[in-house]
This record gives sequence, C-alpha cells and structure tokens, in this order.
Amino acid sequence: MEPIIVKYVEKPELHDPVLIEGLPGVGNVGKIAAEYLRDKLNAKLMVEIYSKYLPPQVLMKGDGTLYLVRNELWYYRDESGNRDLIILVGDYQGMSSEGQYELSYRVLEIAKEFGVKRIMTLGGYGTGKLADTPRVFGAATNLEIVEEMKEYGVYFSETEPSGGIVGAAGLLLGLGMELFDMQGVCLMGETSGYFSDPRSAYFVLKIVKEYFRLDMDMEDLEFQSNEISELTTQFKEEEKKEAKKEDLGYIG
Repeated sequence: MEPIIVKYVEKPELHDPVLIEGLPGVGNVGKIAAEYLRDKLNAKLMVEIYSKYLPPQVLMKGDGTLYLVRNELWYYRDESGNRDLIILVGDYQGMSSEGQYELSYRVLEIAKEFGVKRIMTLGGYGTGKLADTPRVFGAATNLEIVEEMKEYGVYFSETEPSGGIVGAAGLLLGLGMELFDMQGVCLMGETSGYFSDPRSAYFVLKIVKEYFRLDMDMEDLEFQSNEISELTTQFKEEEKKEAKKEDLGYIG
C-alpha cells in the first residue's frame, strides 16, 4: 500500500478557490466549524484521502455500516461570483510528525491542481479557561493579511498562541507559503480545551461567513453555542461556590 492514496470523486472547474481546513484539534473548534460550513453550503465531495499515517481503524455510521478513516476535500461553487471554496475535513490528523508533513504536503499538491492561492485554516486556541465571549485569534503569512483580518475582528497578539500552531492548521500555511507560493491565515477560536466547543466554532464561523459573504444559516450552531454558554455559566457559579467554601475554611 502506498503511504497516501488519493481518490478523485470529481474534478470540478473552480473560480479562484480558497482552501479551508478544519480537522480535529483543540476543542474540535476547526472540525465543528468546517463540517457545519460544508453541510450548510451543500458542498460536494471531490477527493477522498486514505493513508497509513491515519489510525488503523474503521468507524461506524448511524445505519450500522462502516467506513475506513480518511480525510476529504469538498467543494462549494459560489454562484454570486465570489471565490469558490475547497473544504478539508476528516476523522483524524496524521498520527506522527512525518504523517502530518506528508498529508499536508499532499493536500497542498491537490489544492494547487485546482488553482488555490489562498488558505484559511480553522482551529482552537486552548487557554484552560472558560470565556464568556470567545475571541478569535489569528496568525497570517504576511502583514497585508493581518491588517485585512483585523477589520473582521480577528485578534492578533505578539505572545499568543505562545506555543505556535501545531498540526495541519499550521503546516498547511507554512508549507503553502514556503513551497507553493500560497498565502493565508489561521483563525483560532478561544476555548478551554476541556470539551468539544461549538460556541468557539460559532465565533470563528461568523468571521468566515462575513469574510466570504456567504448566505448561510447559522441558527443550529448558535443554538449549540447557547447551550455551551449556559454550561459555562453553571461552571463559573460552581467555581465561585467552591472558592467561598475555601475562604470560609480560614475563618475560626
């Protein structure tokens, strides 16, 4: 078996497409956002990627059948004349450093075939804290994009994320910039990192929607976001109660 096997389902003609990545990661922020984007835009499957760099595993569907784990590229053709989108989603990222590099490089090769020059990766920035209104942090390949994304409310910091961007969200931009003459930005939703966070994904996707001027319903994700907001409020109230109990312990 080859290390990476690419299966083309369709080879569409696309207009100035942008590659949007949303694979599993911190808080599954990117995965939630990208899969919601794919579903709401009724994107079409174009490429399946199978690899020995992914876990040796099959997953179950709701109807009892199974499928081999993979990454997928879906396309959305914007009939209004704006840029078309290629959306990268998947069950897992590469299990090793080698796998991360090889899979990212192969995705970029495919993206180049379809004329991609801009990349937008989506992910989570784990802070270990519960935020009332998650910020969306950014990191871009050049200052022009930094200034452009600031207009959409993206927060750029000299110190955050302090550990850099690990995995496909960072590698696609780094390899794309250095080896494929592609530019782009990573959008990272602030998240505790303790659980899958649709609230953070909601704020990331709001920027994506506005940036690409997409006619997309976000009610379902907003509903999930509100549920997480309620849980966050409950957690904070419990934390306050525990803090008060500890303080009382010193009164005698």
